[in-house]
Formats: sequence, C-alpha cells, structure tokens
Amino acid sequence: MDNYKIIRPSDNESFAVAMASVVSGVDDFLATEEAAGFKPVRIQLFLSDAQNQSAALRDMVGSLTGFEGAFRTGNARTGFFSIVEQPPLDGSRVAALVHTSSEADKFLFHSLRLTEEEAAGKNSYEQSRILFAKYLDIIKPLGLELKTHCVRTWIYVRDIDSNYAGMVRARNEVFSEEGLDNHYIASTGIGGASEVRSALVAMDFLTCPAIKEEDKTYLKALSHLSPTRDYGVAFERGVKVDGHIFISGTASIDHRGHILHEGDVLAQADRLLENIDALLAEGLQDGRESVLRPGNARTGVPLRDTDGPFARRGRQTVLPYFVIYLRDISDYAKIDAYMQARYPDIPRIILEARVCRPGWLIEMECEVSFRKTCQNGNETQKI
Repeated sequence: MDNYKIIRPSDNESFAVAMASVVSGVDDFLATEEAAGFKPVRIQLFLSDAQNQSAALRDMVGSLTGFEGAFRTGNARTGFFSIVEQPPLDGSRVAALVHTSSEADKFLFHSLRLTEEEAAGKNSYEQSRILFAKYLDIIKPLGLELKTHCVRTWIYVRDIDSNYAGMVRARNEVFSEEGLDNHYIASTGIGGASEVRSALVAMDFLTCPAIKEEDKTYLKALSHLSPTRDYGVAFERGVKVDGHIFISGTASIDHRGHILHEGDVLAQADRLLENIDALLAEGLQDGRESVLRPGNARTGVPLRDTDGPFARRGRQTVLPYFVIYLRDISDYAKIDAYMQARYPDIPRIILEARVCRPGWLIEMECEVSFRKTCQNGNETQKI
C-alpha cells in the first residue's frame, strides 16, 4: 500500500513560520504513518526562493527525529528529501508532497545536486553528465543498472528555454552508453533550480532494486502521443511496474508530436488530460476506453465525478495527486478553478515551472497505485 499527502503551511506570514508549519506537518504525518507500518519513499519540498530558504529548511528537516543526516550524499540512500525552487502558486513559500509505503524498502530515492565547485564554468550538457555519473556511481556498486532499475526521474533545468538542449544531449548519450536503446524511463524534464547559483541542472531518481526488465510495461498511447524519440528526446510517456503507473510530465501534444492549442491554457489542459487518460487506460488494461472522465471545464457544466475520479469494475482506483506546472503565473486562478470543477477530490499542487517548449503553457504528472482498493480523502489518498 502507498499513501500520498500534500502539505501546505497553515501560516505563510514569513518563511520561518511557513517552514515550521510544513515541517511540523511532515513530521506529524510520518509519525502517524510509521505507527501504521508505513515508511517514507520520497518527500519533495517546493520552495519559492531556494537560495534564501534551502539552508534553513535543511537544518530544520535534519533535526527531525530519525532524519539526522537526511541530506547526506554519496550513500546508497540519500535521505528521502528533494528540495527544488518551483514556487507554489497558491502563495505558499514552501509546500511538500510526501509518498509513504508499507513496502518502502522496494524503493531507493536519490536527490542529486551539484556543488558550486562542480557547477562553476560548466554548461548544462557538462553538468548533466556529472549528475548522471553521480547516480551511476551510487547504483552500480549495488549491482543495479540504469536501464533496468531506474523507473522515474525528475530533471530540473534552470532557464529551461536556454539550457534544455544541453541536458537532452547528455541524457541521450548516457542512455545510449548504458544500453537504453529500445526503451527509456518515465521522466519529467521541467524548469526548476537549486540553491547553487552556477547549477543549471538538478536531478532526482526513483529506483526499484528488485525488479526485472520483464516486470515493466512501457505505455505509449500512440493514438494520442508520438514516440518521444521522434523529436530527439529520451523518456517514456509512462511506465507500469510493480503495482504502480508512473506518468511522465505530459503536455498538449498530438500523435505527430505537434503542440496543440497554442496560447490557450485551458484547451491545453483538456488535451493533456486526454493524453494522460489514454496512458492510464492502456496501463490498467481493463477494456475501458476512458479512465478520467471527459469534459471541458469551460462549458460551465459542473464536472464533478460523482462516482469517484475514476472507477473500475468492482473496485475503485483513485488518482492520488496531480503535480501541475505552469509557465505563466497569471494562469493560476483559471487552472485552479478548472481542476476544482473537474476533479475536486484529487489533491493537486500547482507550481511555477516552465515546460521544455515555449508553446506549452501547462504540464501535469501523476502516479497511480492500482493493486489495492483506494480510500479517497481530501488531501491523502490511501492505496
């Protein structure tokens, strides 16, 4: 079983107050989870100003009981925490997405960042090569392979409009060198920053040490989406493995790789959700043509899913969260209202982060655990 929770500050008067509120919320949630037999898989912390906030946040998180040294690097498990500058657009200075599991030992989570010395004077290609090398140096002594055991990455690129191409070139090269020729990895490549001023790239990796290649299914939804290799990038649209479906960052794109609905953020949201729907339907393989309910929030018709966000024969599968990235902060209110109208019971966090093509105004990612019956809550999904 897997649980997810989005934690926001109860008081946002200052960063110190907001930070204390979120960290306390994380601590309380983890204590409750531990008592029920759940351990953390990953805790992603989203900041509004990484350079001014990261050190204080690390110090406070590191003081939590049982999490001393949570940010050590170079060990097999670099804590459970990721810190990235992607400002929450509800006005929070800091927010968290927490994933716990009753089988947490089947995951390794690594959040890798460059030091100023490593990053200085290097472009995004060179920095990306260093970060992938760091990850390989961690997993290879454990007998693990990038091509088999890494199931999800998040790659954060500062000034993505300028630096994305260098990261893509490095990733393509590393994947080729590591034997990823016929398949890739679920991923989100998105705007974001670390506290290191010279760092243009940061990366998070989710690894499943016990899986074999035959345990994985790569989701394509070719009726809706083009293969990523068609436009020179190396990631999977979605991966199904060990009771999870990991949906990569998904945008408004068609089966030929073209951007749809340029300039219209709501129409783009409609299309990207249709794309996610196609990927989920393919992954769940229960004969349904649609998993997420269709509809258009601009019609004025309420789109509340009265039977749950999506249901399957004899049991319910609930999407535990959406992470939503917006290029333009002025689109926040309309997208927040759109998601509330369409999926009011699915927790969401909306962040400022530019997508890899300027024409894309919005991107979303999500994850599904589908082996167990879900209990739907306001902010926590138990699967």
